[in-house]
Amino acid sequence: MTTLSPSHPVRRRPRGAPSAIPGETPGSPPWRALKSLILLACVVLVLLPFLAIVSTSVADTAQVTRTGGYVLWPDHPGLGAYTALLSGGLVSKAMVVSVGVTVVGTSLSLLSSVSLAYGLSRPGSFGHKPVLMLLLMSMLFVPGVIPSYLMVKQLGLINSYWSLILPSMLNAFNVIVLRSFFMGIPKELIDSARIDGASELRILTRIVLPLSKASVAVVGLFYAVTYWNAFFNALLYINDAAKWPLQMVLRTYVVNNAALSGGQVDVAAGTPLPPTQSLQAAILVLSVVPIVIVYPFLQRHMNKGVMVGAVKG
Repeated sequence: MTTLSPSHPVRRRPRGAPSAIPGETPGSPPWRALKSLILLACVVLVLLPFLAIVSTSVADTAQVTRTGGYVLWPDHPGLGAYTALLSGGLVSKAMVVSVGVTVVGTSLSLLSSVSLAYGLSRPGSFGHKPVLMLLLMSMLFVPGVIPSYLMVKQLGLINSYWSLILPSMLNAFNVIVLRSFFMGIPKELIDSARIDGASELRILTRIVLPLSKASVAVVGLFYAVTYWNAFFNALLYINDAAKWPLQMVLRTYVVNNAALSGGQVDVAAGTPLPPTQSLQAAILVLSVVPIVIVYPFLQRHMNKGVMVGAVKG
């Protein structure tokens, strides 16, 4: 091992000199200030619409009427719109349906994706190449709406909650990401477990999955967001409004601007119905809050899980 002697002092990079990292320069203070202002303007542009939606959902009727629709900052905030929606039954039932579909669908999707990805990551597994080719072909040739509807109808899933889960239970891209990550696990670990007599299921649950928490968490987030935001399957396969998920309610009463009837909202006797804008804003907030709550817990896995799984293999 070599050491630095006093006759060979360490050379330091002069202040203000270009960085050793390609493409990185220190920049002058005015340029840094300009970049900070640009980033601040982008943050304001992103947060301003969300603030207006939240403020409108808690604003009183007089202020919403006075401003002509949307409120940027409420004078007398209240939860009347949320109480009316959740007490009426329509939105509360839709939230239960969305949560149930998201939890069950994400669990089944992760189970099937992890199992298929682990099998495809083992080169000697039965039917490895044909199944992989079928999976890749499914990314290129997507079935149309009519064949999908006929298949769901033949299976007897029309107006069933399973029609919101089964057609989108397996995503080829997510399986490829998991397969790439599983292939990056050292082969010596799996071989040593086999020598010790561990079964494939034990290897998957005790070795592969603990080392793949980042990728599994990211894929689970992808599936959860897909199920939570999906409305097209409900539009095609669900005929009973009582079985609508929250996104279908959002599309009907916010995007299409349909009027909420008296049986879909509930207010106390003598209390006026909240304005339509407040009710629509409240539905928007209720549809966004669950993902906003879950995302920070999985955000730290995003870069590691996606990049490692996508680059390898």
